[in-house]
Amino acid sequence: MSILISPSVLNCDFGHFAAELDKIKDADWVHVDIMDNHFVPNLALGMPVFEAAAKYAASPLDAHLMIEDPDTWAPSYAEAGAASVTFHVEAAKAPIRLARELHAKGVRVGLGLRPATDITAYADILGEFDQILVMTVEPGFGGQKFLSSMLPKIRRTRKLIEAAGLETWIQVDGGISQATIASAAEAGANNFVAGSAVFKAADAAAEIGALRSLATEHSAH
Repeated sequence: MSILISPSVLNCDFGHFAAELDKIKDADWVHVDIMDNHFVPNLALGMPVFEAAAKYAASPLDAHLMIEDPDTWAPSYAEAGAASVTFHVEAAKAPIRLARELHAKGVRVGLGLRPATDITAYADILGEFDQILVMTVEPGFGGQKFLSSMLPKIRRTRKLIEAAGLETWIQVDGGISQATIASAAEAGANNFVAGSAVFKAADAAAEIGALRSLATEHSAH
């Protein structure tokens, strides 16, 4: 399974957005966090910024919807240029129906889980999703410390995926850096969201390469 590096633009300089996106042109995905100050205690980005990212980004966009009522709003991000849309199971009223609606629009679909949400309850519906996002911090703010207590959850998720014979990706988001990416890769993750680590690096492209190499070296798959 391919190792994917997905820098989060939450940590970029929005005053120079196009230039910041150019710095990460070697990334596999561009991760765009949408927050509504209801599902999470922060208000960040939104459709105008997402549309700007779609205009300037060299890599496909991964929309991470940390919002209430994704059933209503998620399809509009697919229509605005997302190649992947992830919504949170804690917020969705009808996750299977929403996943199928998004698939019908031609995008990959991810299911996001907050740290306290157990993957086991969703074992029977994993086949509806292309990606499971295991949050490795409490969602809402960038720059938080990686929760190593999520590593067993990543392992459980990988075992469930393999037992079902699926090729579902596992994405991790929160505190991913050169210090933490190896353990997440060993646990079974293959898609790594890195915000501060990339945008605060002296050379963003070199940081992406270093993260990819570490994850590849330690990947369990």
